Amino acid sequence: MSKASWDMRYLQMAALVATFSKDPSTKIGAVCVDSKNRLKGLGYNGFSRNTADDERLHDRPTKYKMVIHAEHNCLMNCTGGTEGATMYVTLPPCLHCCAILDQHGISRVVFAQPSQDFNQRWNMQETVDYLKELGIEVTTYRRVE
Repeated sequence: MSKASWDMRYLQMAALVATFSKDPSTKIGAVCVDSKNRLKGLGYNGFSRNTADDERLHDRPTKYKMVIHAEHNCLMNCTGGTEGATMYVTLPPCLHCCAILDQHGISRVVFAQPSQDFNQRWNMQETVDYLKELGIEVTTYRRVE
């Protein structure tokens, strides 16, 4: 199977994992695989395991202080090391998550190009530039809507 075929499968899996998030506004999923395309871990954005999924999910300032991002959650759920692994994410990682990916030895990040609405709120080029600065390969695919 080609690299692009693996990428599409894991991006679809990340999209499925995103549906597990209880966030009412933005659901993000992440999938980590090793260099042989073996699944290492899954994660989605949400509160920690002992935090109640209550009205705080609807209060953005509070939610932003408490939520664990999908990429970080995925890394915490990984089995074994992540050096040289690929992270598939449904949206471009924030700069903080880029740094965490770097610390875990992630060598490649794959995501679909965001929607027009998301692009109005997010500077994707900033993410791409930072990942490249960190020596992390970036692959994006055209979003099919």
